[in-house]
Amino acid sequence: RKKKMSASLPNEFGKFSKNSRYLRRIWRDTKSALDDIAKCGYFSEAQLAQLRLNEADDKFIASAVNQPVALVVLGQSCWAKACVVNELFGQTVLPVTSPGSEEGQLTWRMVRFCPGTSNQTEISLALPNSFELVEHLAAYDQPWRTIPRADLELEGDARHDPALSTAVLEIRMKHPLLREEVQVVATPCNDSSFEQTYFKAVEGCTPLLIYAFSDDALSEKEVADLCELRRLAPKTPVLFVRADLPTTSELTESEQHARSLRHAARSQQTRQILISSGSFGPEGDGSGSEVSSTPPLTPVQQENGQQPKPVLTFPISAYQQLCNLGFLCKRFQDKRRDRRRSSVRCGGTVLASSEFVESFEDFGSSAYLFVRSALQSLLVSAASLLNTTHLLCLRSFILTAFDMTRDMMITPKRLAYARRQETGLYHALMEVASHKQEEIRQLIVGAVEGLREEVLQRAADHHFEGVSLEEGENGSPPTASTLQICTAQIQDLVLGMLNSAVAEKLVGSVNCLRESFVGTLERCLASLEGVCKEDDCTQASNALKQILNAAYQVEVTVKTSSSFLWVLWEKMKQLAQTLPGRTPPRIDVEWKQRVAGDMLVSLSEWRLARCICAQFRDRLRASHEQFQAAMRQLEAVHSGRLERTESQRLKVRKVHAPRLARYALESTSLRDMILYGTPQLGRELGRGQYGVVYSSDAWGGISPCAVKSVVPPDDKHWNDLAMEFFYTRSVPDHDRIVQIRGSVIDHNYAGGATPAVLLIMDRLQRDLYTALRAGLSWPDRLRVALDVVQGIRFLHSQGLVHRDIKLKNVLLDRSNRAKLTDLGFCKPEAMMSGSIVGTPIHMAPELFTGRYDNSVDTYAFGILFWYICAGHVKLPYVFEQCQTKDQLWSCVRKGARPERLPQFEEDCWRLMEQCWACDPQRRPLLGDVELALEGVEVRQRDRSLSEDSTLSNCLVITASQNLGHTNRRPLLRAKDKRRVPPRGVDAVTKSVQLFVDIYCRHIC
Repeated sequence: RKKKMSASLPNEFGKFSKNSRYLRRIWRDTKSALDDIAKCGYFSEAQLAQLRLNEADDKFIASAVNQPVALVVLGQSCWAKACVVNELFGQTVLPVTSPGSEEGQLTWRMVRFCPGTSNQTEISLALPNSFELVEHLAAYDQPWRTIPRADLELEGDARHDPALSTAVLEIRMKHPLLREEVQVVATPCNDSSFEQTYFKAVEGCTPLLIYAFSDDALSEKEVADLCELRRLAPKTPVLFVRADLPTTSELTESEQHARSLRHAARSQQTRQILISSGSFGPEGDGSGSEVSSTPPLTPVQQENGQQPKPVLTFPISAYQQLCNLGFLCKRFQDKRRDRRRSSVRCGGTVLASSEFVESFEDFGSSAYLFVRSALQSLLVSAASLLNTTHLLCLRSFILTAFDMTRDMMITPKRLAYARRQETGLYHALMEVASHKQEEIRQLIVGAVEGLREEVLQRAADHHFEGVSLEEGENGSPPTASTLQICTAQIQDLVLGMLNSAVAEKLVGSVNCLRESFVGTLERCLASLEGVCKEDDCTQASNALKQILNAAYQVEVTVKTSSSFLWVLWEKMKQLAQTLPGRTPPRIDVEWKQRVAGDMLVSLSEWRLARCICAQFRDRLRASHEQFQAAMRQLEAVHSGRLERTESQRLKVRKVHAPRLARYALESTSLRDMILYGTPQLGRELGRGQYGVVYSSDAWGGISPCAVKSVVPPDDKHWNDLAMEFFYTRSVPDHDRIVQIRGSVIDHNYAGGATPAVLLIMDRLQRDLYTALRAGLSWPDRLRVALDVVQGIRFLHSQGLVHRDIKLKNVLLDRSNRAKLTDLGFCKPEAMMSGSIVGTPIHMAPELFTGRYDNSVDTYAFGILFWYICAGHVKLPYVFEQCQTKDQLWSCVRKGARPERLPQFEEDCWRLMEQCWACDPQRRPLLGDVELALEGVEVRQRDRSLSEDSTLSNCLVITASQNLGHTNRRPLLRAKDKRRVPPRGVDAVTKSVQLFVDIYCRHIC
């Protein structure tokens, strides 16, 4: 057992060290990439906070990949801890004390075993602040293999010395167990504060907890320590080990008596603790009381009729106590029966749980399995956290790329739309002002007639401002200046009311134009100006408002509303009223109404209409010029912004996204390798341009599966492969898509020079190319076409474009149902760079220009459907004449298409032609293609049923005729000389007649 322990644990620690270094590199590169992204300014601070690892996750990953692993042996029994430590090292490094009566009084200091650099073992006392005590140790006096007890025990004044009591005995030694910077820590015995001891032991390391005890039941101190441990580290698994005590015959009489007294005292103390706390399990009494080995509970009826209290029947075992404390569960016994499995996996994670080793003989194997499970759980959790961050960043990149692409596409259209709509509004309003003067005159006449009574009433009620009038008959008459001021105020009142009325009538005449142009135009301008940060970017909206308010801003003055002669006549009357001997008029209600009435009578509709139209045109022209200038400025701002957006989009697509995708591939591959191991490669299934596909029996619960081995030669191929893997894994499960189930990076490929990426996916029977060569019925081929269309539609619904639809990328299962595979060229539209990819025959012409969308998959399906309808894999005649790939590309660019074969139905041929149309806008939507194929399938099914029915009827009629003819044949006597020998019947005719007879019997 010692040999196995010394060989297995170092090997497991070596694997962990290798994987943790690999994960540490991914973690640091991820943080560096996120820092670079933050400097580029693509995301806001709130978005960056969501993309980064939170503080708790980052701290967890840092502790997993940076801190050394430490086997921390807890417990109150010096003898049990010494047995465990010696078993771990495979040699007696700690003295095994006699588990007698004096063990409860032993006080051992903390011991820490660290890897040493020399062959000689070094021992020293160290303080928590890394200072060493200059203290004479017994180990210095003579050579030793086991640490002297004098150096471990705290006796006398040393217990009260702050330095000596807190000092740690450090032993530096070369041992296979400590090779990968592993530490072994034995906590002090009979220490007062378990919390301080625990944090001191696990400080600066990744702890693997082992709790050692020696008796059949836990003592009061041990139960209290475990309750504290449950509080401090609720999710940390613990390996509980009971060190077998020597048999009673091996002990002295005093030691036997001390053991019996100790057992009795511990049982009584444990009973009091559990009953007083009422903790018979982690959730009430469910976890411990239902275990088959748990002592029965006997209800004791209370005198006052209260609820009976359960009383434990003793003795109680350590296993029952651990169940009651919540470390173990009732299913632990079933788990122990299957304890030798590598680890417990659930939902893509390793479940590391606490275990209990009842027999010390099983400690070696149990410790190995426990350590492996705990280390795997640690790495898988850290890798999963990193992978979650990678996937979140990549999804944000794709959404950002979509937003950038949409912005680059929609902004020029918005600018053109704003110009077009404003120009239309301007010309429409100019048309109103220039050619509808008569309508405006009629509007003015209607406004004047409708306002007459209101104007006279308002004039009568008007109170003059800036003048003092003496009322009554004895008041002095107004002066000429006062009379002039009052007249001007009445005229202003009339003209103001007229302005409002004419503006309302004029605006009402162009309301249809506002409804046609303004709403969408205002929203478009607000969207364009909202992106800009400059203060003067709102000039276009202001100019548009001036255009819309031009009708409100018409000004009617005395000169524009009345004729020149009337104005001259009014001036002469005012002059005459100021002559000497002339009695000035009294300013009263009658005078106010007379002045207002004269003003209304003097209005010239034609003059007013011409003036309003002229003002309207001038204001429209000025506002239009201001709008055009603002749009030019807005276009310049957006032009620079779109250039920066395109630069950012290219950097996201070519730098940041592939970089994070590679880290995501590495983190998920590490997790899959830890969980399921490296798949075993079987026979070769096929070869492609970028890899080889092998068969594999089982991996990760998938059986059978296919493994695609890809060896990226450089960073570009690494990035392409990582993006392919991300896009494929991000596609939800679908019946028409071959899913990638996992990935593993084989760093030992080719001697470790170039890693190989193993992509594990579902294994199907054959591809469509092989199926067509072997022969596939027309109904099955039609069903395959429908499956392919459904798969492409699903990819498009996820924002992905396949870009490489061809025969060998369509796989068939046992039922000849199709699935799309090889999403190597599959990308979101926003992430496509315009590169020329695909198979030449299936490539749409626009692929060669670099400007294309998801309609290229519709074109490729049209070519694929030609092969499906043809039923063979022979090249179309027009493509067969091409000798090189360049000639083939040139032929496709010129518009060459496959020829129509005689077996093609009209509906199928028409569908092909629509799918491979040169203009992408003329190609049908895949939903319409699916409906057309379903119609062809229904008609083919009806035709088959009709043909079967016709054949059955013909066979029935033929059989009936044959039977009737046989019955009507005359029978000749046997001795008739005229009897002729029977006519010879060949084998084919006889077989046909036999088939007809049998068929007719079954039908009829």
